[in-house]
Amino acid sequence: MTRWVVVLAGGVGSRFWPVSTPERPKQLLPLVSEQPLLRDALDRVRPLADGGHTLILTNASLVPAIAALAPEIPPANLVAEPRPAGTAAALAWAAHRIATADGPEATMISVHADWAVGDADGFRRALTRAADAAERHTSLVTVGIVPSRPDPGFGYIQPADEVAPGVWRVARFVEKPDAARAAEMCVQGYLWNSGIFVWRVGDYLEELAAHTPEVAPALAAHGNDLGAFFAHVTPISVDVGVMERSARVLVMPGDFGWDDIGVWGALLRVRRRDAQGNAMSGDAYAVEARNNVVHAEHGTVVLYGVHDLVVVTRDGLTVITTVEKSHALKALLAQLPAPVRDQR
Repeated sequence: MTRWVVVLAGGVGSRFWPVSTPERPKQLLPLVSEQPLLRDALDRVRPLADGGHTLILTNASLVPAIAALAPEIPPANLVAEPRPAGTAAALAWAAHRIATADGPEATMISVHADWAVGDADGFRRALTRAADAAERHTSLVTVGIVPSRPDPGFGYIQPADEVAPGVWRVARFVEKPDAARAAEMCVQGYLWNSGIFVWRVGDYLEELAAHTPEVAPALAAHGNDLGAFFAHVTPISVDVGVMERSARVLVMPGDFGWDDIGVWGALLRVRRRDAQGNAMSGDAYAVEARNNVVHAEHGTVVLYGVHDLVVVTRDGLTVITTVEKSHALKALLAQLPAPVRDQR
């Protein structure tokens, strides 16, 4: 069976303001390594599928930048979404494309472009096992991350009965809980909902047709017209539109240093840190300072006697907050005057 990789690379990542902009969103930034997140993601999955069997779904405005970053991907495999329409629609179009090229039994491995993964080999082994399970059980498989901490920023998956060694049916998906409930679910064996999905494309399209009226009619009517398809779908996530409605969903646990780096403070978990626990990028120095995040694109940053800060510099703009408050940059942006907020 042919296996494809689909990389979701849309969105802006406003929580990484002021460095992230519509023209240079989070997935094009070097936040974990010296390479952009998308380049890291493509390097991780390259052993699973060659460029001709890799699709990148992104915003239309980002196609030129992504084409330059990923020359191994054929231009036809850069899918420019005309408008944000949710992951159910994006993955429906990808599955339809793959089924047209290789038939309904082709397997599709869906990942996001903006993750950090500590163990790339373990990541690939988990995706390969998930693909094996999807093919064997003709099911929709997700890889749930074994939690390393109670984190209210993630959704959770409750496994049900084991259908094969290391493969469980899904009892339910839980949206982001409060901190106390997250701690309880970790004790009870819940997994983080990573957004890793693996299935034969025909199985996904069958479940989409059966359970997702927000998307399926548009695909049936406009399967040969990307613009018309995206114009007629109702935006919905694949979690809500398909996975929570289907009875053919399985989960496999994964433990490979995965992190969804959604805010500046999360870089403390995924960047290399100095002896005082500072995660710094650019021209930066820390003296008697600990557990700070520095991302200096311009100028020099010196920290002295401070802790738990986030300092971000861009040409003409410096942002200073705390690690704790870095999750709330959207609220900050709403209160800033447009000339400051919209600097490019």
